[in-house]
Amino acid sequence: MKKEKKLIRFDWAIKKLLRNKANFDILEGFLSELLAEDIKIKQILESESNKEDENDKHNRVDILVEDSKGDLVIIEVQNSKEYDYFHRILYGTSKVITEHISEGEAYAKVKKIISITIAYFDLGQGKDYIYHGKNQFKGIHHGDILNLADKQKVLYKKDSVYEIFPEYWLIKVSQFNNAVQDKLDEWIYFLKNGEVKENFTAKGLEAAKKKLDKMSLSYEEQQEYKYYLKRLRDIASEQHTKMADAEDLLKAREEGLEKGREEGLERGREEGLEKGLLRKEIEAVLGMYRNNIPTSIIASALNISEEKVNKILNNNSE
Repeated sequence: MKKEKKLIRFDWAIKKLLRNKANFDILEGFLSELLAEDIKIKQILESESNKEDENDKHNRVDILVEDSKGDLVIIEVQNSKEYDYFHRILYGTSKVITEHISEGEAYAKVKKIISITIAYFDLGQGKDYIYHGKNQFKGIHHGDILNLADKQKVLYKKDSVYEIFPEYWLIKVSQFNNAVQDKLDEWIYFLKNGEVKENFTAKGLEAAKKKLDKMSLSYEEQQEYKYYLKRLRDIASEQHTKMADAEDLLKAREEGLEKGREEGLERGREEGLEKGLLRKEIEAVLGMYRNNIPTSIIASALNISEEKVNKILNNNSE
């Protein structure tokens, strides 16, 4: 069987190659298969979120695209686990909205945002490897979906309310089992394995196969790509160490809690025993005193001090 050649990682391609107009066909193919419509890229935009930073640890790479309809598409590749990642997605879409509307413009000028996350970690908890989220308003009494009025459809050039609000696509690459069922799966296979099989026909993959060949890179680009891969390995190692440390800390905490619980139970038993003995001692003092036995004799009989006898009598006087 012919071995497929390894291609450049999609996230590095986003940083370095796919911003070039000559390579728009690769991104257009991916977006067309994912969104199930023919997507044409008008331009790559810059925002505070996708400007390259030399101090960036390469946990993520993103690109902001404007398509021919004027919609804005965020494509983000995330390599390491972040527990607040859902919040960051929300922040990212909100920021793009505010960056692309001017003061004084009508709210109808708010751009449609599509946020796409390609995650190389188990994002959230779920069995699937592709999730799609969109905003709908559902009646709590009748269960109907709130729709746009006819005039709104004309004004906004939208058919449904959800088309106004941001949409979210989450691709959990690590969850994909390499069983290709359709053309979108061909893209997921490429994202996971860095390979395009001979029988793949999804839009954009043929271009990716030709343009993302490692051998087509210049010497400088190859060195930069090697450095990028090394940084990813370093981050993965760091993440693994942090997770191991966290697991050790959790285990130590659980062991400490268990030990504390056992010590607490033992201490409770001892305190309970002491309280029980004290109660019997008090009852004995009071009983003997009621029978007119002198305190000196009570103290001697119970092997306690006369001072303690008087203290018990004073604290339990009626």
